[in-house]
Amino acid sequence: PAFLMGLCVLCVGVYAEVERQKNRTLEGLFLAPAVVLILLGLVMFTVSVVGMVGSLRDNKTLLHMFLCVLCVLLLLQAIAITAALIFEKKTSALFQSSIREGIKHYYDDLDFKNILDYVQQKFSCCGGDEYKDWGVNQYHFCNGTGPLACGVPYTCCVQRKVGEVINTLCGYKTLDQERETLHELIHVRGCIHAVNLWMSDNIGITIALCCAIGLPQLLGIILSCVFWNLLVDMSESADMVDFKLKKSEFEYSELDLAGAGWCMCLPRDGGYLPVPASEPELDPIDIHLQKLKKQQPRTHAQLRELQQSRSATGLDEVDIGRKQKRER
Repeated sequence: PAFLMGLCVLCVGVYAEVERQKNRTLEGLFLAPAVVLILLGLVMFTVSVVGMVGSLRDNKTLLHMFLCVLCVLLLLQAIAITAALIFEKKTSALFQSSIREGIKHYYDDLDFKNILDYVQQKFSCCGGDEYKDWGVNQYHFCNGTGPLACGVPYTCCVQRKVGEVINTLCGYKTLDQERETLHELIHVRGCIHAVNLWMSDNIGITIALCCAIGLPQLLGIILSCVFWNLLVDMSESADMVDFKLKKSEFEYSELDLAGAGWCMCLPRDGGYLPVPASEPELDPIDIHLQKLKKQQPRTHAQLRELQQSRSATGLDEVDIGRKQKRER
């Protein structure tokens, strides 16, 4: 599922970037959502495919690569969140400068325009740090001569009724006024502060979003470690084809791989390594003859003693052995 999701994000990002290039008037890749989607989808797809192939093929190298990449990504995210909390003022200043740069090109980059309009309406805010950030835009600064001069976009305006027709010039001549006189006209709070306030008021949703991002990665790391340990145990078993062939001088043609699966790695009772043929069972008479062959040849003195014992007892050598067994 992860690699399919990454592939979908990558395709959406590529499509959005192609459409953006057709109507682009702003040079550069600043805050381009399409580029962000392409990078995110590429990372998700590549990492997921590496992990999937490594698990299917029992490949330690790919699994190790997958594990390392996940650990690095999770560590970078944790460092970024920690740094943002510790250096909150510097982080806010960085976001503010980025948003002001986007506001400067508000009408040139439709992707950023749509995102900022949605944020301003959703969180009831205006600009980055405050509503006067719109003074950096060439159409909104107060020395301009157009109808938007010294005003803010209509997405900053206070909507009194749901579904009412929006006056696109509702923010006319507001940048040169003090914030105390504008509470009923536009939202004077900046979007950075509005988003931080929303996250503080909805701490449960904030934690859930962080868990939704971090827990799948943590679960992938845990499962990779478990499967890594399983592969180590499997590599020491004589029943695993891929591992034992590297340690032995066997060829695939010498093995009976029925049941090994398409990955040539499924375990099977008895193993896949060639087993030497067992010796056929011999009859008791053949065993006795082999013992006789292994015995040292008897001398003339031993033969005379054997004949004398036979004549004295009337028993041959086999009967003597049976008599001794009965006596025991």
